[in-house]
Amino acid sequence: MTKRIAILLLIAMMASLTIGAVAQTATTTSAKGVCKDENGKPLAGITVELTNMENGRKSTLKTDSQGGWYCMGLLLGKYKITLIGADGKVIFALTGVPMNLNDDNVHDIDLSKEKNAGVSEEQRKANEKAKKDNEKIKGLNALLNQAAAQKKDGKYDDAVVTMEQAVAQDQTHDIVYFSLGDAYLLAKKYPEAETAISKAIELAPATSKSIGSYHNSLAQALLKQGKTEQAMVEYDKAAQLDPANGGMYFFNEGAVLTNLGKVDEANQAFDKSIAADPARADAYYQKGLNLLGKATLGKDGKMVPAPGTAEALNKYLELSPDGKYAQPAKDLLASIGATVQTSFGTPKKGKK
Repeated sequence: MTKRIAILLLIAMMASLTIGAVAQTATTTSAKGVCKDENGKPLAGITVELTNMENGRKSTLKTDSQGGWYCMGLLLGKYKITLIGADGKVIFALTGVPMNLNDDNVHDIDLSKEKNAGVSEEQRKANEKAKKDNEKIKGLNALLNQAAAQKKDGKYDDAVVTMEQAVAQDQTHDIVYFSLGDAYLLAKKYPEAETAISKAIELAPATSKSIGSYHNSLAQALLKQGKTEQAMVEYDKAAQLDPANGGMYFFNEGAVLTNLGKVDEANQAFDKSIAADPARADAYYQKGLNLLGKATLGKDGKMVPAPGTAEALNKYLELSPDGKYAQPAKDLLASIGATVQTSFGTPKKGKK
């Protein structure tokens, strides 16, 4: 009798253990998937976080070199699958993902498809266009940087070739044409520079901060071709459209007129430069030089400087006492018998 009871108890224990094992198997499952980026390439080495939406339990793992992942021991239910990059930022997330028993539970995530889910065909095309435009701009920026480096190294012909490639890819951005025109200028291809910079001006928005420098460069291209009157117009436009740099543009105009021997017109330009930028010392110096050329001889045989000569040279010394033209300015003042009216060289008094 005792032996029979022992056998029954053993059978009962075995049945209990078997039932327990079946119950554990029935409540868990596995899942797998492959993760791809917006270009369809594997997202390798990222973190996949599986969060049970009922109890908050999380399982984390890394994707392999092909973007694949596999997880065992998941409780049945709804999950949130989160993709996390190496920088700890969330790349993408899916919620309400079912994990069922006796299913393969394959949950591939292709961002090129996921991010377009629910997007209209019109919007999808717009997104594709924006993506292509961004790639195009990225390529143009690379060419612009390459050309800038070539100009810096004095490889002007190479810069021309680089920017001609850029223009072949894009005919809508003013900066591309201006960079090409600048390369032509440096390579002494002046007609080509005029054409390219004129195109940049045509494409540039009216509010562009670069519009003044465009007209200034066009003036240079015109001057190199002997088109002086047209160049003067461009300098005036540059100053009008970019008053913050008007002092520089009017100074350039004055320098051109000085070289042409038109000192009166040149000094009018230098006066405009000074009005636009009262601290522009070189404009005063150049004006003084021009006025010095208009000096006359008095009855006593001494030089009589034109009115304003000494004032212009002294103003230069006041603004730039140790500047490039400081000593020449002093020598010129001495030559006309004028006094140097500046504190340059005067010892500073110590504080009491």
